[in-house]
Amino acid sequence: MTEAPSHHIITDVLFNGFILLGAALVAVLLFRRLGLGAVLGYLIAGIVIGPHGFALVGDAATILGFAEIGIVLLLFLVGLELSPRRLWRMRREIFLLGPLQVLLCGFAMFAIISAMPFTWQAALVLGLPLGLSSTAQTLPLLQSRGRLKTDYGQKSFAILLFQDLSIVPLLTVVAALSRVPADDGKASGFVLVIYAILAIAALVLAGRYILTPLLKLIGKVSERELFIVAGLFTVCASAALMEYLGLSAALGAFVAGVMLAESPYRHELEADIDPFRSILLGLFFLAVGMMLDLDVIAAQPLTVIGLAAALVIVKIIIIFGLGRFFGLTSSAALIMALLLSQGGEFGFVLFAAAQQAMLIEQSASSLFGAVVTLSMATTPFLMILASRLAKDRNKSNVALDDPEMADNASVIIVGHGRFGQSVSQIMQGAGRSVTLIDVKPAQIDLSGEFGRKVFYGDGTRIDLLRRAGADEACAIFFCIDDRELTSETLTPVTETFPNAKIFVRAFDRGQALRIMPSDNVMVFRELFESAVDMAENGLATLGESQDHIAEVVAEFRVRDARRLSMQRESGNLRAGMQHSFGGEESDDFKPTAHRQ
Repeated sequence: MTEAPSHHIITDVLFNGFILLGAALVAVLLFRRLGLGAVLGYLIAGIVIGPHGFALVGDAATILGFAEIGIVLLLFLVGLELSPRRLWRMRREIFLLGPLQVLLCGFAMFAIISAMPFTWQAALVLGLPLGLSSTAQTLPLLQSRGRLKTDYGQKSFAILLFQDLSIVPLLTVVAALSRVPADDGKASGFVLVIYAILAIAALVLAGRYILTPLLKLIGKVSERELFIVAGLFTVCASAALMEYLGLSAALGAFVAGVMLAESPYRHELEADIDPFRSILLGLFFLAVGMMLDLDVIAAQPLTVIGLAAALVIVKIIIIFGLGRFFGLTSSAALIMALLLSQGGEFGFVLFAAAQQAMLIEQSASSLFGAVVTLSMATTPFLMILASRLAKDRNKSNVALDDPEMADNASVIIVGHGRFGQSVSQIMQGAGRSVTLIDVKPAQIDLSGEFGRKVFYGDGTRIDLLRRAGADEACAIFFCIDDRELTSETLTPVTETFPNAKIFVRAFDRGQALRIMPSDNVMVFRELFESAVDMAENGLATLGESQDHIAEVVAEFRVRDARRLSMQRESGNLRAGMQHSFGGEESDDFKPTAHRQ
């Protein structure tokens, strides 16, 4: 009796999946070919197959609800990238630039909407969400093009991060203004903030005292699948807790990511979950396109287009001004403004919450949902403009070619500044073929003037190194001046490319200690050898014998290596002080060589 309905459900799922994935495949290939990006392709495909198009697939709301898991996974991956140390380093951008952007853009749209026939409460809950941008569009773009570490990329990331965190206070505003009767059993007003703080504290404690020991136990079992299960369990548990409390499931996923940010299994989790995130985000934008009410646009085309244009223009002006105020050049500030000018996916969530709170009608939710969707559709075109500006601001006369265009070389050198230039010349002098990579267009341009072909990209990314031929390379030299480079960044490189020897430039002793936990990585402090060379020449000039100099320098190297090992094991920079020359705790050293 139950087999027939079950059979129909499976058939419907398979047929809908065939339509959804087929439409996405065709549209994304076409729009990628046109250089307009995948998101616009997903949106157009959703419109075509949706109820306002050919009606090939129905129930867009269910698909959207399922696909929102992609946003949850995206926030989890964002959390994985945000260790407490990085959060503290970016505190000014996150907690000053971020709030200013959300508030200024949100209240500017509130002022515009207030001129329309809406109550001030409705204008507020419609205007503030429009201050948010699309993390699902912007962040993957910055990552894939290696621009996350640029000046505007870092500030864009900080703004997006705060926007994701601001969902809680925005939901609190909606709850505080809600017209739903108070006896419906739901928490209202600023009680949600207290719930959020308590829930985050509970999740952090659970991560430290439950999740970390659990991962260590799984590590002893050595089952990779269990790491994925544990990671997904953490995401689901955190998201479900926040959802149960009436908060954002995405916030719970973000906290789960932060809990695992310091875990040695972070990169493995990221690599395993990212494909699911990509597929689900694609389905999300498909569903957004399917839910776009073309009747609303047809009924009020000038209103929808005008509001979408006002949203994009207002955000470009405000974000450009903030970028300049926070130290960006005019071109970099404009690039950031273009990247963040669209409405965000969380606008749909907040509009739905406002409708449930009886603050806006269904027609208003559909109208502003169309505005957000249309603003998203403008993003690919604005990103093309931003890409051209990125090249123009560096006055680059050479193409920023991807490393996949390089011939396979035996040596890959990441960073072609003053340090990498010397390493590359010596490698080439020894007859080694070299692929050069740098993330700074200005440096690529300068190297091109001297006949050096340097490819563009973030050389710490696994996908870019693979495109550069790291699977066949015998050595990878990290010559970049990145003082935040740690073992967390290098461990996935050594694991992915086990046949390549890894050499890393470290700024100082502290960074060397942070890199040393990575296996099979040779660390070179950038000023160490030049300091030794200066001291050797100084002693020779002062009349010391070559034997005496060689003995002292050899002893210094032994003692320094011993100190470094002790400091690494203890985590204390004062460890091994007795092995340093000249200190109060220094032990005696009596050279056998004599002075001249």
